[in-house]
Amino acid sequence: MTIFNIISMLGGLALFLYGMRVMGDGLKQGSSSALKNAMSMVTNNQFMGFLLGLLVTCVIQSSSATVVLTAGLVGAGIITVDQCVGVIIGAHLGTTVTGQIIRLLDLDAGGMTWIKFFQPSTLAPLAAILGIALLMFTKKSRPVLIGTIAMGFGVLFTGLMSMTAAVSPLSESEAFAQLFVRFSGVPVLGFITGLLTALLFHSSASVGILQALSVTGSLTFGAIYSILLGIYMGDCIITGLMVSIGASSNTKRVGCVHIVYCICKDIIVLIGIFVLRGAGVLNGIWNTPLDTGGIANANTLFNLCAAIILLPVCKVIVKTAKSLVKSDETEGVSMAEQVAAALNKNLYNSPELALQAASNVIAYISKAAGQNVERSFKAVEKFDQKYIDEINIVEDDLDMLTDKVGDYLTNLSPYVRVGNEKNRLNYYIKVVSEFERIGDMADNIGENAVEVVNKQVVFTDEAAHELSVLHSAITEVLDHTHNAFVRLSKNEARYIEPIEEVIDDLVLIMKSNHYERVKSGTCTILSGYVYLDILTNIERISDQCANVGVHTLSLGDESIANGEHDYIKNLHMGLDEDFNQKFRMYSDRYTANIVDHAKVKG
Repeated sequence: MTIFNIISMLGGLALFLYGMRVMGDGLKQGSSSALKNAMSMVTNNQFMGFLLGLLVTCVIQSSSATVVLTAGLVGAGIITVDQCVGVIIGAHLGTTVTGQIIRLLDLDAGGMTWIKFFQPSTLAPLAAILGIALLMFTKKSRPVLIGTIAMGFGVLFTGLMSMTAAVSPLSESEAFAQLFVRFSGVPVLGFITGLLTALLFHSSASVGILQALSVTGSLTFGAIYSILLGIYMGDCIITGLMVSIGASSNTKRVGCVHIVYCICKDIIVLIGIFVLRGAGVLNGIWNTPLDTGGIANANTLFNLCAAIILLPVCKVIVKTAKSLVKSDETEGVSMAEQVAAALNKNLYNSPELALQAASNVIAYISKAAGQNVERSFKAVEKFDQKYIDEINIVEDDLDMLTDKVGDYLTNLSPYVRVGNEKNRLNYYIKVVSEFERIGDMADNIGENAVEVVNKQVVFTDEAAHELSVLHSAITEVLDHTHNAFVRLSKNEARYIEPIEEVIDDLVLIMKSNHYERVKSGTCTILSGYVYLDILTNIERISDQCANVGVHTLSLGDESIANGEHDYIKNLHMGLDEDFNQKFRMYSDRYTANIVDHAKVKG
């Protein structure tokens, strides 16, 4: 084997690994929404979890990605540690599909032309042609994703064929053959080789490299079983560490479950081989050279047997992981910090799930900001220092969560390429700042309440009544805004702008009434300053709600998304009957209340 063969082999390896990565990334990106729906179906039925892990890994072609994704879901509180075991076991079996695809290298056309289309020498260029055509001649996200997957598939097999051709001279090397004979006699050497290979590449790639070497005719069953065991162990160590570093105790437990399962799998396979070898069952294949199909079958059989044996004892694996990884101390950890833990970076490879985690945190921000508005009104109506203290604590939490969500979404951005997911990412970036500003306005009103007490400001009965009406209106618009975001409901969003317009009218009327009270001497200038400041903050809260509403309506509606200002302008011009009807309803409910009350007082 010459230096040129080595260069060709390394080049083929590079193409193989790159193709596997491109294809896997495309599959994960394209199936992100489906993964979200599938993962939401995980229950305490471990068999269902096993089927789900098997299916997901068959789709994304990476057990490591499935385990990392599962760890992210546990960290986000979407599923529990107990529910993840079946998924992990299924993932290990699902990853063997890659090896079964690679066995196409052994496909013999036997003179039949149609079979040649399924041989890698034909499939690879066809996939590459399809991929480049879609990537070059279309801009739509779905065809581009299909093109990416096809291109990855083509590059993968091109690299694999290049590797196979480069190592074929080793079939004539006695030294290379003796190396694998030694592995058969000293299994620990094969185990170490597999371990080191898996530490450099993930398990599917390691098995693929082993399959490429099978062309030499030196890989016997007695030589490769220990290498496969080493590959399993190396892969689980890397993935276990990947999900555990800097993670919560529950996320670390997922990594521990993965490692415990791999250890048990290796032990089961090892015991099974020793027993069958001792009984003479394996004598016929022990020294038989394996091709790519034989290696793929051995890999699948090992994982299938381990799954059958270990699936019924999932609870023991979980109990072991929990005993090895103690719970985090939660005392002193605020609710906001626990909510922030849902922003798990392990979900980045499944953007749909990462977006859902971000959405859950933003929903918490929305709810907390609304609750602070309620506290601020209570502090104005009847001052209590506990309201101010609570507002200050929650405001700090809102600032912290907003920063974390912003960073999370920014870091997620490179992983999001599909149109709908990209739109939602941009939507979340916009609305989280709107909710944070609502919290700021609530904090301002809380400061107004303190000013009322410190300066001994007294509001007239009429001013107090007006504030109570405005309180009701702002509470209703906040409820619709929260529901519109949480449900991504356009129906809820359509109520926001009519109420916002009514609140604007209320503020104008209240300011006018206030000026009259000042002129008549029933209201002092000092109380008027505080009163006007409160009105300004409330009006700004309704403005932020209106922004969330129009952002929600623009999702999936390009006519609004490309002209939000024009959309609002048309509403205010009375060109939308639904808006007009809702505006009249809220005017009768709130504006008329203040006007009628003023008439009675007059």
